[in-house]
Amino acid sequence: MAGQCGLAAPARARRYAVNRREAPGFRAPRPLHSGGKAAPAAFRSFPRRAKALNQRCAVAGFRDRGKPFPRASRRTRTAELSMSLVDSVRKVIVPIHKEGYVFIAIGLVATIVLANLWSPFGWIGAIVTVWICYFFRDPVRITPQREGLVISPADGRVSQIASAMPPPELDLPAEPMTRVSIFMNVFDCHVNRAPVPGRILKMAYTPGLFLNAELDKASDDNERNALAIETASGPIGVVQIAGLIARRIVPFVKEGDTLATGERFGLIRFGSRVDVYLPAHVVPLVGEGQTAIAGETVLADLSGNEPLARSYRGI
Repeated sequence: MAGQCGLAAPARARRYAVNRREAPGFRAPRPLHSGGKAAPAAFRSFPRRAKALNQRCAVAGFRDRGKPFPRASRRTRTAELSMSLVDSVRKVIVPIHKEGYVFIAIGLVATIVLANLWSPFGWIGAIVTVWICYFFRDPVRITPQREGLVISPADGRVSQIASAMPPPELDLPAEPMTRVSIFMNVFDCHVNRAPVPGRILKMAYTPGLFLNAELDKASDDNERNALAIETASGPIGVVQIAGLIARRIVPFVKEGDTLATGERFGLIRFGSRVDVYLPAHVVPLVGEGQTAIAGETVLADLSGNEPLARSYRGI
């Protein structure tokens, strides 16, 4: 339709030619290639076709028949393409937490120095720097928002679900609670998020060893940072535990702060574990060996809508 209406647009030269053909006594010239025969019917009917096409353009809403159809300029199309590419890149690239900026800068400097010494060393430094960027990634998470839900505070594997006593430094009731342990390896995202909304009743840092975080005794012997969060169903304990490689727990909050579900509250550098202490009657909604995503995976429901424990199997 656009192409036909474009042919019918009356430019000055074409309008003059059409008026000549409509004049009385006008005879169309005989084409040289026709061997002296009359011009084809399509050529003789051009004025009628142009008039009909212009009428169709008017019906379609193109009132300015003497003007070409509006088309996006090359600059506009280029800008739209650039914006779409930028949006695609933004969706792929994950933000990096500011705690990793210093380590990334050190990696870049070390890469340059190693590359000057020997190029293979430079490649090794570049790979390590890329891994550091990946380690300190801080992606956006879509957190379920409903009262009573307990969300995973860490990325990683659910290493253990057991009944255990809470850390004494949190001043929680001296009775067994359901402990859900999530182990983070060096390739998991290490930004931790609040599992429940509420106010931080107690926050206590305990120095200790740096044993393998998967060991059960790591909950008692390793360096850790513990939080007691007040909820409508009672206090919940969250413990960040340093591991064999991790040497630093970085808190983003302090005692008395109020957290929202999924809000970032700390980071553990280079491999660790996070324990969540739930009331004994709460039934976990995850199984050992399951992969948890911080801020998204539902660990339990404090409202008691899950009366029986779920069963799991590897496939």
